[in-house]
Amino acid sequence: MFRRTATSAKERSFLHVIKLVSPFVMVVVLQATIAGFSLEVMSSVRAYVAGEAMWSRSQKNAVYFLNLYLHSGEPSQFAHYQASLAVPIGDEFARWALERDPVDVEAARVGFLQGGNHPDDVPGLIWLFRYFSRVSFLQEAIHEWAATDPMLLELSVFGEVIRSELAHGPIEDRDRLRLLSSRLSELNTQFTAHAKRFSTVLGEGSRAIKVTLTCINIVVAATLILLLIWHTRRLMLQRQAFEDALHAEKERLAWQASHDWLTGLSNRRAFEARLQSVLDTSAAGSLGLILLDLDQFKSVNDTCGHLAGDRLLCQVSRLLQQDRGPDDLVARLGGDEFGLILPQCSLSTTVDIAERLRRSLELFSFAWDDRCFAVTASIGVACIADGNTTIEDAMRRADAACYRAKEKGRNRVQVDNGRPDVVVVAARPREAVAARG
Repeated sequence: MFRRTATSAKERSFLHVIKLVSPFVMVVVLQATIAGFSLEVMSSVRAYVAGEAMWSRSQKNAVYFLNLYLHSGEPSQFAHYQASLAVPIGDEFARWALERDPVDVEAARVGFLQGGNHPDDVPGLIWLFRYFSRVSFLQEAIHEWAATDPMLLELSVFGEVIRSELAHGPIEDRDRLRLLSSRLSELNTQFTAHAKRFSTVLGEGSRAIKVTLTCINIVVAATLILLLIWHTRRLMLQRQAFEDALHAEKERLAWQASHDWLTGLSNRRAFEARLQSVLDTSAAGSLGLILLDLDQFKSVNDTCGHLAGDRLLCQVSRLLQQDRGPDDLVARLGGDEFGLILPQCSLSTTVDIAERLRRSLELFSFAWDDRCFAVTASIGVACIADGNTTIEDAMRRADAACYRAKEKGRNRVQVDNGRPDVVVVAARPREAVAARG
């Protein structure tokens, strides 16, 4: 059973940790995903820019070597022309493969490799074309790329025509040479125009993507910061709430440790601690100490039960607290016994307060279930003027006075003033009366 409880507590703790860190994990994963996506897009765009440079250089070399072949008839020049022309043709085949439905990824890979692209760049080239070919800048670049297809076909046919003419020997017709050479120059100019527009569009798109992805990364980073601030504030508030709850619980426990749970008065422990504190600082004046025992409490308890007895104790507690000074302390010491500490209080004042309490209780009538009970108290008074008096001596003197008040007939105030037989105030004892009506 204990092991299951410990395991369950660990699981709850683990789930709580997961709950706390999951928002951060999600944002960090999102940030990493966006960063990875950004790098992949920029790398693929860079690969297209590098591929365009390779394409443009090879196209120009093809025109150059074909022009040399036109004038020299050297087979090696024609071989160079064919090798150079294979690069843009390979890129053309790759684009055609990606435009098919379904896409022929393998044919596209072979075409891009023939186009002189680095093998590590090929997956990015295919990925960017497949999933972003409808993005405005890339769509425009692809349009410029596709516009060169007829020119490549013409250049390829042009090379075969020149080779077939040179198969019968050098071309002697100067006008024919100038015409062919001029057409090659025109093709080169057209290729260059499209290649420049392709490069320009990719450059603008690359910069736009960079700005967009930078903004997205900034937004995500700001979100992470805000989430961190919110989460930190939430944790601080939770910590503050926990500390407040802990402080309140400590205060509650401290209150429970120093107060009677039934009446809310201070208990014996708090009473004795306060008495000790007052005794330690009582050199400036006397201290009045009153101990009070209810005379009819057992009768109420036995007749009506503990609930009635508790109600009586609460009502007596409220009566004892009436007209008390800010420095006075009223405590329930246990059972039906109460105590009052009256700092800076002379003997006559203490006795007067004790007599007023006795008379208030005498006039008080406790009713329960259509029965009424007279309530009186035996009160012992001690006035402590000696700063060397111990708490035990002070309590003993007041308790002895209270005991003598009970012995002398109850419902009276007895003072311990060095003459234990002197009763300062005595009243005729009252017994519990029968229920009225």
